Amino acid sequence: VADCNIAARPPISAANACAGGAAIGFHICITGDCNIAARRTISAANACAAGAALGNMVGSLTVGKKKYAAVEADILILNRRAAALRKRLEGLVQADADAFAPLAAAYKLPKETPEQQAHKAAVLETALEGACAVPLEIMSACCEGIALAAEYAEKGSVLAVSDAGCAALFCKAALQASALNVAINTKLMTDRAHAAALDEKAARMLAEYLPLADEVYQSVASRLRA
Repeated sequence: VADCNIAARPPISAANACAGGAAIGFHICITGDCNIAARRTISAANACAAGAALGNMVGSLTVGKKKYAAVEADILILNRRAAALRKRLEGLVQADADAFAPLAAAYKLPKETPEQQAHKAAVLETALEGACAVPLEIMSACCEGIALAAEYAEKGSVLAVSDAGCAALFCKAALQASALNVAINTKLMTDRAHAAALDEKAARMLAEYLPLADEVYQSVASRLRA
């Protein structure tokens, strides 16, 4: 929705992002469980989706204001892109959980005999590939989210510019988190050349978009302190 009312704000508060991080450690520490239902609620895709939602909120608070008539067409395009990004990320939350399931199952396979060891290694390699593919896709979405946040910060209402900065930070955190999820899986791959290619793909996204996210944050922070 294009709603920017106060009731819609709590689900995308910075407190929710911190709660998500705490939930990961607390859930595993207390229960020893890494079940798929829990993973769906704390996927990095959710953090990026929150960033996209914050950007969309900036746009919704900008559209229709005489002061921003010159950029209204641009903002409407940004809002459509942000809505599409959120929908894409909703699918990636489920995909993240789905990719984790075969990996978790592979780790539980027996390895007492040489045959079992060979079977487990083959199944694990396939599962690791799937477990890398989704966070790489989430990283791509995060890059788009950061780019959107930069445009919202530049063109959106000054009354909501802090939310554009928050959007960049949410997407940055999700980008870095997904990169870690790629790295932990490529580290275990036996095909080292393929693993290196996946690591390089992740590294390129980090190199390009982390500085942009920092630039958005610094720009917003400077404007707020002026």
